[in-house]
Formats: sequence, C-alpha cells, structure tokens
Amino acid sequence: MSNASTPPRYTDLLNSLPATVPFVGPETQERARGARFDARLGANESVFGPSPRAVAAIAEAAKDAWMYGDPEGFELRSALAAHHGVGIDNIVLGEGIDGLLGYLVRMLVAEGDAVVTSDGAYPTFNYHVAGFGGTLHKVPYASDAEDPEALIARAREVNAKLVYLANPDNPMGSWHDAARVQGMIDALPEGTVLALDEAYVDTAPAEAVLPLDLSHPRVIRFRTFSKAYGLAGLRVGYALAAPEFIAAFNRIRNHFGMGRVAQAGALAALQDQDYLQSTVARIATARERIAQIARDNGLTPLPSATNFVTVDCGADGDFARAVLGRLVARGIFVRMPFVAPQDRCIRISCGTERDLDRLAEQLPLALDEARSAG
Repeated sequence: MSNASTPPRYTDLLNSLPATVPFVGPETQERARGARFDARLGANESVFGPSPRAVAAIAEAAKDAWMYGDPEGFELRSALAAHHGVGIDNIVLGEGIDGLLGYLVRMLVAEGDAVVTSDGAYPTFNYHVAGFGGTLHKVPYASDAEDPEALIARAREVNAKLVYLANPDNPMGSWHDAARVQGMIDALPEGTVLALDEAYVDTAPAEAVLPLDLSHPRVIRFRTFSKAYGLAGLRVGYALAAPEFIAAFNRIRNHFGMGRVAQAGALAALQDQDYLQSTVARIATARERIAQIARDNGLTPLPSATNFVTVDCGADGDFARAVLGRLVARGIFVRMPFVAPQDRCIRISCGTERDLDRLAEQLPLALDEARSAG
C-alpha cells in the first residue's frame, strides 16, 4: 500500500502557528499590482546605495563565489573590532540583525519562556519568539516611543528571559538618550537579557548612542550594514557583547551563513567612512523634505532619528490604511505601524529627489481619495 499521501510529522508547536510573514515585500505587492512601484519608500533601505568601494569589492569577490565564506568572518570582525575599539571576541556576525535575533531567541527561549517587547515594535523579533514557543508579553508605547521603564517592570513581573528594545525605534523613528538606556540596563532583573537593536544607530544623534561598554554579561547590541551602509541585499549584521555571550553563538549559529561576497562588500563599506557620512547627510536632507511634504498636506511628521519619517495622518488607523492603500495604488510604496494608536500614521523611507517629487505629487491626491471614500 502506498504511503505517498502521508504528510510530514510536524511538531505540535509548528501546527499551532499561523502562516505569517512579518513584512509583505514590495516585490510581492508589485506582482499583485501587475506593475512596478514608481517610488520604493517603504522598506527603510538606503536608496543612495553602497559605497563605490563596496561595489568594487563585491565585483572583485564575485569571481571567488565558488568558495564558502570564512566561517569565522575574521577580516570583517577584526575590522569591526578596530572600528569600535573592542576585541574581536566581542563580535559575532550574522545574516542581518534578523538572523542574529533568531539565533539569540534559539539560545535563550524554550517553550513557555517569557519574553517582553513593546506592542507594535519590530515584528520579526516576535516571529522568532513564536517560532521557538516563547510567550510574548507586550507593553504599550508611551508618547509614540518605547517605554524602557515599563519594559523592565514587565520583565520583572513575568521573570522574562529576554527583553527587546530598539533605539532608535522602528516603526516610529523615536529615540531615547543614552542615560535612559543605561538606566534600563542598570535595572535589568537578574537573569534577564536585554536585546538592544541599534539598526539605525548611524543616523541617530550622538546623545542617543550608548558608549560601547561590553562588560555587562546580559546585554547584547545589534548593528547592521542594511541601513545607512546601503547593503540590505547582502544581509550582513553583527552583535556586540561580552566574550562569553558571543562565544555561545558558536554552539548554534550557521557558520557558513554569511557568504564570501557579503563579507567583502561589508568590509569595504566599513572602510569608507567618508561615504557613510555623505549618505547620512543625504538621509537628513531627505527626512526634512518628507517632513515638509507632510506639513504641506496638513499632516504631522514625527521627530525621527532613522532613515524614515513616520507621519501622523490626523485620524484613526482606518484612515491611515486608506491613505496607504491609495498611495500604493498610485505607485508609491510605503508602510505603516501595525498597532493602535500608532497605526494612525504612515511610515515613509528616505528617497531620492525624484522619489520625493513623486511623493509630493501623489500624497495630496491619495489624501483626497481617502477622505472622499470615508
């Protein structure tokens, strides 16, 4: 008798999970629309692109793509250590911050373990926690920013294994100064790990950047080449922590997860700090342009320390979703926060002058259509 109809024996945990995707990619939306977007302003990428030196290094490394990448990432880790003034044993590489968060959760979270985050914060972290059976406990934003004190209070209440904070924050663009983040670290409950997501640190004001003291045994900080460095397509991230914490990643990480081309591109990008600073300046200019477009249309741009601007549409989530839908229909790819009351906003990534000209043309039309439909 044939057993061809027998399905795989999935775990009970997998069977309990919905089929979810934290972010629907612009490519998926383009296929659904049957057309390309005119302006790609939703994924928080750097449309200004990587350093020409990184592009050249990628091209040079391509001929050696038949080889696996160095599983220790020695050259890139050494350069990062020198750049930050830390030891190489303070750094682990991974497939973007997303990949590293997955490893961190795998290391710490078993079924039923408590994890604390903000309601509406980065959903990929939640996706990993759910995938390993953790129990998420969420606290609301306060004044459109994550609430460090409330996160710590909830972590203490539920005996959390892990607590997540992004500074600066996605999706709101808000940030806390270094003293407040240090206060959160000082108040960490015994046994709780702080995952400090610093994906947008390169575009943040100096006062938001905590000094790199990596002596705390339960604090891990995440950085990326996907934002200001303009290498989102290569998936290169790294984490900074005490050596013993970093060493634990070697027990479970994918040692060949970061390819040779990605390592070469990131190394060259790191070595071109002049280009990085020019990109940061272009991002700041684009942020102000987005804010002015919002104000010109009677909307309120929120202060941002990231490569996007979150714009308050002045009504509820249904209206903001209508505005977003009209923009998408008009070829402008943007996103929005998922959770009320922050879902009254849309989130617009920095773009080129042409991208923002298209936004300026289409936003008033999208607003008119959303108001008429309401």
